[in-house]
Amino acid sequence: MSQNYRATILNEKGTEVLNFIEQHVLFDGDSPVILLDTTSHVNLKSLQNFHGLFNGALHALINIKRLNDVKFINKFLEESNEVLAKGGLFIGHIESLGNRKKRILRKFPRPLNRLVYFFDFIVKRLLPKFRITKKMYFLLTKGKNRVISEMESYGRLYSCGFELVDSKEIDGKLWFIGRKIGKPAFNKEATYGPLIKLKRHGKDNNLIYVYKLRSMHPYSEYLQEYIASKQGFQKGGKFKDDPRVTTAGKFFRKFWLDEFPMFINVFKGEMKLIGVRPLSSHYLGLYPEEIRALRAKTKPGLIPPFYADLPETLDQIIESEQAYLLSYFENPISTDIKYFFKAGYNILVKKARSN
Repeated sequence: MSQNYRATILNEKGTEVLNFIEQHVLFDGDSPVILLDTTSHVNLKSLQNFHGLFNGALHALINIKRLNDVKFINKFLEESNEVLAKGGLFIGHIESLGNRKKRILRKFPRPLNRLVYFFDFIVKRLLPKFRITKKMYFLLTKGKNRVISEMESYGRLYSCGFELVDSKEIDGKLWFIGRKIGKPAFNKEATYGPLIKLKRHGKDNNLIYVYKLRSMHPYSEYLQEYIASKQGFQKGGKFKDDPRVTTAGKFFRKFWLDEFPMFINVFKGEMKLIGVRPLSSHYLGLYPEEIRALRAKTKPGLIPPFYADLPETLDQIIESEQAYLLSYFENPISTDIKYFFKAGYNILVKKARSN
């Protein structure tokens, strides 16, 4: 059976793909492996039983069809997680957003290629992002040949209980290997539209949903630890060269358009105008415990002390927030007025940016 798998991968995908997979998967007959060639939703438990494997014994699951054509991607990954042993591997591939654009532009002559790409962008990128047109999109496409960015594919992996082990671009396709590290998040609230809600810590450490315009690829919130380990931090405490940010997102962030919807949180009473930023669980975990306790005593703010003090490192950001909080608890009104005008000067005159 293992030799049949090797021959199938070699014939279907070529030597380079086989070599990439064999760096991580042993086709020795002793490590249970299942090879799939499907774009449809399958019952992996039944398939596992067919191969005579008990639950959690599977070492690797390889699908040689691209995930772009799988209608229920997360369901497919969640079931893969369930049948794999702890530390088991899921191997798949996509045509990434960037490679899709290159393929379309190469396929057609100028200026027709730009026109084709424009309509492809409308149908494949925009229609699935709006609730009113999403059903129409799946009716037309059956979920096949969808656009998936590299960061979205990694984010889906992490949301479904995997970590990225390795990836490689081969013949215009991005192959990746995910290792099972836990259970899926079973995210029922994933969104693709321009207006998103991010789970953040508010006053008393209660979780709130912060409204923003999308500036990152879908499922990017699951990649914070991955990006932190790969990219590190730049001045201002942001991730360095964050690949999760889209082209449109860079424009939104430059002019703070992505943060404008947070006024909704201010009107709802969850945030105030001046204050420390609402943080994700991962980012908040980087703070010392005593600072986390201070942050929990007040509502987060739309304009953070960052713009008043312009710190360059995470440690300096923490010091800046601590100074603001201690001052705020003594004189809340005067502190916020002082920080408002100082931040306003830095933003308008010094052109301060957080990214």
